[in-house]
Amino acid sequence: MISIIIASVNAQQLNDIRINIEETVGIPYEILVFNNANGHKGLCEIYNLGAKQAKYDLLCYMHEDISIKTRNWGQIVLSAFAEITKLGLIGIAGSSYKSIAPSGWFCNGGPAKINYINILQRFKFDQLGTSHHLQNPKNEKISQVVAVDGVWFCTTKTCVTKYPFDEVTFKKFHCYDIDYSLAIRNEYKAYVTFEILLEHFSEGNYDSNWVEETLKLHNKWANSLPVNLENLSEKEMKITEKHAFRFFFKRMQITGYSKIQRIKVLLKSKLSKKIGTGIFLKLLFEA
Repeated sequence: MISIIIASVNAQQLNDIRINIEETVGIPYEILVFNNANGHKGLCEIYNLGAKQAKYDLLCYMHEDISIKTRNWGQIVLSAFAEITKLGLIGIAGSSYKSIAPSGWFCNGGPAKINYINILQRFKFDQLGTSHHLQNPKNEKISQVVAVDGVWFCTTKTCVTKYPFDEVTFKKFHCYDIDYSLAIRNEYKAYVTFEILLEHFSEGNYDSNWVEETLKLHNKWANSLPVNLENLSEKEMKITEKHAFRFFFKRMQITGYSKIQRIKVLLKSKLSKKIGTGIFLKLLFEA
């Protein structure tokens, strides 16, 4: 039994995903829809409301612009929570390393072994065809990660009640997934499953809101980062942090942040202690 929680902004996509769930979930379910077409509520607020109203302990949060391809995916999720001790979160994309550098759940340019993903990706903002993004470094059915992507993930009402989504800090539509992943990690484990495949109809939009919320996330968790579940070597960490900062600097530049603002972000991170003075100075120059 599963409660599915959706923040809806598009009536047609909501109708499509309702039909898709009915055809694929394979276990008793309910769908809790929160109309947010006006954007007045952030996802953290909506997701907390969903958990409070859910009648089942197993919760699935999903975007409405997806189509799940795997039949009986509900039973796969149920089995995972029954079999894995202290499982608190399961998604279809995530990473086993969370950088000091402001970033999403992923680290562009880092070692391939830290990113875990299985998704059919369409593109709304770029003129590209559908691409099957598959990274399964350990060739496992399910792999432990630090953080999962919010396009689709499952957790429990028990877990959300104890570690609610931070609607005070995050009032928009970004970072709720990473923040929740980090909030539960001292008590629960997060995993990415490769037994469930879905199609996502739009890629991420790294706009000024994303930059702003990501900076909030890293301010909140500054004393806990990096999280190195993969046991990356010092050299691998340096490479990962360098590429993560470069990506974030590019997004800051594109969205109108000044060079001084970018330098302040780097200085505040105290990254020099982790990657050495040479790379730090190079990043400082590139900012």
